[in-house]
Amino acid sequence: MSRAVTDGIEVTVESRYMPMHSNPDDDHYVFAYTVVIANVGSISAKLETRHWIITDGRGRIEEVKGPGVVGETPHLSPGQSFQYSSGCALETPRGTMHGSYQMVRDDGGAFDAEIAPFVLTVPTPDGDRFLN
Repeated sequence: MSRAVTDGIEVTVESRYMPMHSNPDDDHYVFAYTVVIANVGSISAKLETRHWIITDGRGRIEEVKGPGVVGETPHLSPGQSFQYSSGCALETPRGTMHGSYQMVRDDGGAFDAEIAPFVLTVPTPDGDRFLN
């Protein structure tokens, strides 16, 4: 799990491997992740855009940018949170993701809320996760 707090916006992410949607024989590994965005500050803010950086086990990088998340641009008052789930596919059994959400406060200030790096990894048969 990853966690970061930027200007009163806390972003936590938890990932999991989706074996039923993956096909390792074809180098196709699917991962889901759940994000919670919480306003732990004192000023309301709206999520405008997202920027993800996805790195696979071979070091290949893909960037994803766009408006909102899962078709929404949540506006969070102090104490409120927004949760959503999404996913990505890799050609390797291990990778990482990180990025930022571009936020605008009700007072007009804009900032990038950090999404701390988290690991996408296939569990080993004994239940541990790959270490390399």
